[in-house]
Amino acid sequence: MAAVLNIVGALVTGTAVAATIGKGIVQPEVINLAVVAAAMLSIVIWSTVAWRYGLPTSESHALIAGLTGAGMAAAGPSALLGSGWLKVLIGLGFSTFLGFVLSLIVMTSLYWLFRRSRPATVRGIFSKLQILSASFMAFSHGSNDGQKFMGAFALAMVLGGAIAQFQVQWWVILLCGTVMGLGTAFGGWRIMRTMGFKLTKLEPVNGFAAESSAGLAITLASFFGIPLSTTHTINTSIMGVGATRRLSAVRWGVARSIVFAWVLTFPICALLAAGLFKLLDLFI
Repeated sequence: MAAVLNIVGALVTGTAVAATIGKGIVQPEVINLAVVAAAMLSIVIWSTVAWRYGLPTSESHALIAGLTGAGMAAAGPSALLGSGWLKVLIGLGFSTFLGFVLSLIVMTSLYWLFRRSRPATVRGIFSKLQILSASFMAFSHGSNDGQKFMGAFALAMVLGGAIAQFQVQWWVILLCGTVMGLGTAFGGWRIMRTMGFKLTKLEPVNGFAAESSAGLAITLASFFGIPLSTTHTINTSIMGVGATRRLSAVRWGVARSIVFAWVLTFPICALLAAGLFKLLDLFI
């Protein structure tokens, strides 16, 4: 279900985020194909290492950091575009604070609404409703993350001379959406265990609150063309839900490892992409 709705979200929600990635992070006029290739390779290497240890890193930040590092290696700081980076910073706020605060509000409201209900009744209701919230989260995930790589793909086509101007074609949307869905279907189990079991104890009502809050934040960001980290958003939403019970309900040691991986993503991917660009530029 999550894999299919990842694909659907990528297919039907437009290309506003793709345009931010493809035209708003680095100036296409001063970079070449080696920049995009180096950025993509840095994402693959870093994400694979993090996946091996079950750490949910942000491919969004890895992509932005990779384009930035390789772009600066190719043309210096002048390659960067301030307007796109402003949206990136807004996305950090969306993913970190909005997810946490929304989940706190939603979870607190649900506790109040069902305060006189038996736990078994609440569990029965939200075990069904959580199917809807998980669907919404998967759809919104595709709407934002799928578009980012469409933007990078279209940028590579412009630089390679395949198209005259930046445009995300229908087959690029289909290809990126489908591959994203396949990644969810076949490669996500280590991350799922971290999110579902290690961070905090989640009952169906908690999962519903976290997924609904994260899905809403991501959908808003996609509408405004803001590339945010869906990983950060659902993580902070789960933390917010756990914190409504008590702060100790969140396993902060696990949370610390996740945050550490987030922080490392920017410098590692930027430096890795810069080094890979220097290597690729010798051959491309």
